[in-house]
Amino acid sequence: MAEQARGLAPVRLAIDGVDDGLVLLLATRKRLARLAGRIKAHAGVQGRDGAREQRVRHRAERLASVLGVPPETASGVLALAIGDACRTQGLEPDLDQGAIAGNAPIIAPMMHTHDAYPPTPAQTLLRLLPPPRRIAPLLRVMPPPVHKRLLERAMARVLAAPLRDGTLDFMAGRRLGIEVSDLGLRWVVELQGQRLAAVDAAAEATVRGSATDLLLLAGRLEDADTLFFQRRLVLTGDVELGLTARNLLDRLPWESVPLGLRIALNRGARLARAARSAHRARA
Repeated sequence: MAEQARGLAPVRLAIDGVDDGLVLLLATRKRLARLAGRIKAHAGVQGRDGAREQRVRHRAERLASVLGVPPETASGVLALAIGDACRTQGLEPDLDQGAIAGNAPIIAPMMHTHDAYPPTPAQTLLRLLPPPRRIAPLLRVMPPPVHKRLLERAMARVLAAPLRDGTLDFMAGRRLGIEVSDLGLRWVVELQGQRLAAVDAAAEATVRGSATDLLLLAGRLEDADTLFFQRRLVLTGDVELGLTARNLLDRLPWESVPLGLRIALNRGARLARAARSAHRARA
């Protein structure tokens, strides 16, 4: 049987990873297309940009030729993505999957932004929650040693299993920075024996993101690849160290985290995401 062919299983596993990456990229493109649609709506730009769509497809075909991929394959994938983007923006895609006819009329968009609808009661309540940047001055009143102790206790609980089995040994003597941009908080952590400690030293690599995005990552509501690809998380410094730490956290068994903490992280992340959406809808 094919499944028993030597070396086939890891190749198929790699193909599965590539397939997952394709779906992730398509999902990211859809989100960006939705954002572009909102920007166009606010600017009063209507209809499809045929010249832009042609440039996108031609660029994909040229790249495909260089990489040894049939240009029509790349063009077909892009046509599907463009059609999905049109539906996302409230535009009618072409019947031939995005091909642009020379004299095709431009179809008027039917887009609606959040501003067209009154806020729901839930949104009104969520807007009462202050955004993280308004909480930042209050956190600065708290002495830094208190911040460090709270962080160390949280890491000890969340990472108890990898600390115990030695998975985090690669962090021995290495310093990883964590920066919460909208709260103005920054720590540097280092593995000291069997514990992660917050230290006063320069970081070799730093992960930076907003409080909401870091909470979404911790609560397993967003994956690291999506957040880094969308630049909602940024890695600077020693990239190898940062990626090793990120991959470890991706593989961290969620069931190893205490149940109460899992529930708190999940619900806190959902609340933070809903509050951010409510504030953005009002902006």
